[in-house]
Amino acid sequence: MLHHLKKGLKSLFSCHILCIGMLILNTSCNETKKKSTEVSSITSQKPNILILLTDQWRAQATGYAGDPNIKTPNLDRLASESINFSNAVSGTPVCTPYRAALLTGQLPLTTGIFMNDIQLNPDALTMAEIFGEHDYDTGYIGKWHLDGHGRLQNVPTGERRQGFEFWNGNECTHDYNNSVYYDNENPNRKIWEQYDTFDQTDAALHYINDRKEIDNPFLMVVSYGTPHGPYHTAPKAYRDRFDPENIILRPNVPEKSKKRAKKELSGYYAHIAAIDDMIGKITEELKANGQWDNTMILFSSDHGDLLGSHGELKKQQPYDESIRVPMLLKMPAHANLKPSINKTVVNSEDILPTLLGLTNIAIPSTIEGTDYSTSIKNNEDVDNAALIRSIQPFGSWNRNRGGREYRGLRTPRYTYTRDLNGPWLLFDNQEDPYQENNLIGNKDYATIQSELETKLSQRLKANKDEFLPGSEYIKKWGYTVDKTGTVPYTE
Repeated sequence: MLHHLKKGLKSLFSCHILCIGMLILNTSCNETKKKSTEVSSITSQKPNILILLTDQWRAQATGYAGDPNIKTPNLDRLASESINFSNAVSGTPVCTPYRAALLTGQLPLTTGIFMNDIQLNPDALTMAEIFGEHDYDTGYIGKWHLDGHGRLQNVPTGERRQGFEFWNGNECTHDYNNSVYYDNENPNRKIWEQYDTFDQTDAALHYINDRKEIDNPFLMVVSYGTPHGPYHTAPKAYRDRFDPENIILRPNVPEKSKKRAKKELSGYYAHIAAIDDMIGKITEELKANGQWDNTMILFSSDHGDLLGSHGELKKQQPYDESIRVPMLLKMPAHANLKPSINKTVVNSEDILPTLLGLTNIAIPSTIEGTDYSTSIKNNEDVDNAALIRSIQPFGSWNRNRGGREYRGLRTPRYTYTRDLNGPWLLFDNQEDPYQENNLIGNKDYATIQSELETKLSQRLKANKDEFLPGSEYIKKWGYTVDKTGTVPYTE
């Protein structure tokens, strides 16, 4: 509750100052506040912010990234008008931790959100609350996965919606053709009539169109559940486009995994093709109704999917197929920024402070991510390193299946990780883009390994991360886990 007290005192202090100005200038406190807010934006017209978030979409799986199996013409078109962050990562590559970092700009050991199905503290200061305080209307559609009260249960109106006003959300479901959601204040469970990606898109378009004549800008998050598995549940017209026999696998898929990988990828790409069509529908509508030029669009994913690479499935692991995500940022026209490829390694917790920086909104002290707005405005790449981690391996990557705690760095060129026993993986991603050659102990890379280990140690110290076994953090936060290290959840 402390930050809410601070927020209240800050608002009271601001209003007191403004009202002194009212007495001096003979204006109203509200008028003064309005003028002050207008000066703080990029221009006198604040940009709308539309976040298109997907689930388990790895960075490699787009047309513009060169995937030979999939055509994504609408995303490619968006990429041609956007800043493409080609090294974006999910620092804790699994659903709930990413979403907590996105909304708060905080690290998982700060929020305690380092596994799935944990509730984000309702007192957390979030994206919706911050933008809401600057006159943004806020809305959320689709997968939430931050409430921890059962995957098919309602996230009720109030503090558990973390500041979002409009709500067509669900906690978590992977039944995309019988998909549960809750409509604003209605506590009764509803079902999207179609494949939910389609209906969620239509709901977003209704929301956007309803605000054409409203002065307030909007912050809207559209959170699709796909292309997360089950992979073979997209509409048949999309599934029929992808024959498993014709799938071209990444070179790091071992022979034993190839048959399953081809089968799963054929369904994975079907989900992607459907989302690509919906992104085209959204962008076309924004252009047709006159909102395109004043809308900032962020497209990304909460983590990737190994899908047979390195003989593994799903996420959590430090390989690029798991940690790297697509990230496009289409700026409003008045920002006067040309489309580009930016090699800065943007992490999950960096998104919120960067959006705030781009809209000239002060970044609260609670936020721990990095604001890259200045480098974006200057069209500069930052030679940086993003922290990647597994605090408590669980679920499909539990200890019985080779899961382990790790901390690491992903730079524009290298991936380095350490587990509890010491150095684990080192890849030169420029020379070895499929991460097939572990360079730990290689004398030719001894200096690089030493430098990365030093940087990692410094980052952990700065973050007060002692890198303890996952059981210690479970104990600290008072979580209950099953034999796989997973927080049990109900439907």
